[in-house]
Amino acid sequence: MKRSVDASTFLAAIDADWARLVAQVGPCGHEPKPAREPYEALVRAVAYQQLHVKAGDAILARLLALYPRQAFPSPEQLLDTAIDAMRGCGFSARKTETIRGIATATLGGVVPDLATALTLPDEEMIARLGALKGIGRWTVEMFLIYSLDRLDILPVDDFGVREGYRLLKSLETAPTPKALAAIGVAWSPHRTAAAWYLWRVPRPPKAARMKG
Repeated sequence: MKRSVDASTFLAAIDADWARLVAQVGPCGHEPKPAREPYEALVRAVAYQQLHVKAGDAILARLLALYPRQAFPSPEQLLDTAIDAMRGCGFSARKTETIRGIATATLGGVVPDLATALTLPDEEMIARLGALKGIGRWTVEMFLIYSLDRLDILPVDDFGVREGYRLLKSLETAPTPKALAAIGVAWSPHRTAAAWYLWRVPRPPKAARMKG
């Protein structure tokens, strides 16, 4: 709780716009889930890529139903599963390939176990995992934020974060990822909390956006 208060206080002190946003939204309520192994977290992340939550839930449930005796399949089990069976769960050909690649990389030590991941710097994790086919920087950053509980991650490629900053500052256009990265240096060491707040900048109603 104190950590959230510290982040909120820090961000509110940046300028009047941030102070207004923090007052409007309230204390930072970021809730990571740092207990999952990186392998499982990445497979789950791929299941939800470009899908609504309910669709991702359904696909993941069908996958887990293939392994009724355990909470989550091992990398070996995934690789032993027929591609047609995975496609039958609802995974596209690309996602099936990505998930199998994650399993292979886990067995090869590229995807570290949780204990090792907790010791690795952010950029090293991004370099290692971002090199996997189908796993971009954004996916790794979400993993760092939600699975490793890293406090200073700013996902500048995220449209919601950039759009939140545009609205916060009443800009005509959202900043580029490179520009936002430079701006966000001032938000360190609480860039994860900054992203959390930018995702929650009030959006104008659709009708108002269309008129604009």
